[in-house]
Amino acid sequence: MQSIPEFYVIELPDQAVVLLNPLRSEILNRLTEPASAAEVARMINEAPQRVNYHLKTLEKVGLVKRVGTRQVRNLVEVLYQAIARSFVLADSLGWNADSVQQMKDQGSLAHLITTSERIKKDALLLLEQSDANVVIPSATLQMQVKLGNQEERTAFVDEYVALVKQLVEKYQAGKENEAAYQVVLAVYPEVERGGEKV
Repeated sequence: MQSIPEFYVIELPDQAVVLLNPLRSEILNRLTEPASAAEVARMINEAPQRVNYHLKTLEKVGLVKRVGTRQVRNLVEVLYQAIARSFVLADSLGWNADSVQQMKDQGSLAHLITTSERIKKDALLLLEQSDANVVIPSATLQMQVKLGNQEERTAFVDEYVALVKQLVEKYQAGKENEAAYQVVLAVYPEVERGGEKV
């Protein structure tokens, strides 16, 4: 495995625009270690052709790079790796602060949509297995918290992520060959429809 930096600051508009697509962000998250388009496709339950298309786009703007090849049967697979573990939008992108914040918000909301669609697709597949008398353990938790300002929201999310990460690491230890479970975190404002909160 090649060592990569912990973070990379996005300063080029072309790179920032590419990252607006939540699927590309998901692909980058899976490429902290070298992997082929087919491997990433299996990880995120997407078509290899679609992943390969987005990988080419990410490579074109310099957010992923080719780090090798390997022979798989009669094919040679190209291995890609992200240039960093995480990505931060620079305030000097050429947009004003409001535009940068709006882009971050839109990217987060788009990622929320993609994640919810993936959960729905996975749940339908699990329902089919359940119909075949396979026991499918799962859990869902929904809560509400009142957060008064940006500082509170940021502090809540930071602590929320840290606590869940600590919990996952506690139960992850020494279980490399056990069944894996997805843990999805989402925080978003209560929605009003027709003047009523839902």
